[in-house]
Amino acid sequence: MKLAMMSYTMSRDVKASEFDLAGMCKLARELDLEGVDMVSTYGRDSREIRRLLDDHGLKTVCHTFGADLNQANTAGRCAGLDAVKTGLDAALVLGTDKIMIVTPGKGGVSREVSRRQFIAGLQEAMPLARKAGITITIENFPGAASPFVVSSEVLEAIREVPGLKLTFDNGNVLTGGEDPAESFRKCTAHVVHAHFKDWDVVAAPEGMPGVDGRRYRGALIGEGIVDQRSCLAAMKRAGYTGYINIEYEGNQYPPDEATRRAAAYLHQLMDEIEA
Repeated sequence: MKLAMMSYTMSRDVKASEFDLAGMCKLARELDLEGVDMVSTYGRDSREIRRLLDDHGLKTVCHTFGADLNQANTAGRCAGLDAVKTGLDAALVLGTDKIMIVTPGKGGVSREVSRRQFIAGLQEAMPLARKAGITITIENFPGAASPFVVSSEVLEAIREVPGLKLTFDNGNVLTGGEDPAESFRKCTAHVVHAHFKDWDVVAAPEGMPGVDGRRYRGALIGEGIVDQRSCLAAMKRAGYTGYINIEYEGNQYPPDEATRRAAAYLHQLMDEIEA
């Protein structure tokens, strides 16, 4: 298992045009992280990003972006499919073998309907990915309206969309009321990438509502309620050798400090599990 920089963690609170990509690369090297998950391209040319990563000895381990496939029919999904094509082209330039399409819910649309519509869109997108030689993944996405949170929902999509894989998100699984380590075990055969994050449970009106009825606020990995050790142990037993993004959605620490602290914490846990 290897830790990866997540550009989203570093860029959440800045305009895309002001995001310091070079600073992110320098921090990744400082922390001995080999890979970066590029969450969008921030309005930059993908070739420029690739040159910058190459100059710092970094590789793109995933390209993550949004594509509105949550529409009722193929005509409605045209813009989303165009976004998939653009994302696949960027992934090829960035040199990664996988993309992740984010799958939020939609106001006024039930989770079940959103799930069916996303599955139909992913079925339409899969031939594009096969032609490009790129793997499409989805993640356990949080929020009370999200169509894919727990393992059963993810596995439904994987059954219906041959070739679809999972970016396992241990924090988001918890918001669906499922134990993250157990969720990983159920999905092990389909996991090709991972996100680690953490949450605090808060009272309304704070935080984000989860499918399980609780409300969640972002916390630093190791300071919230997610059992990171059990997740790493389950992944170690399964022989997972891929990357784990360091994701932070809290506001207690600046993103660079949060990434440093989380990397140190996870490296320590990984060393203990290996011992």
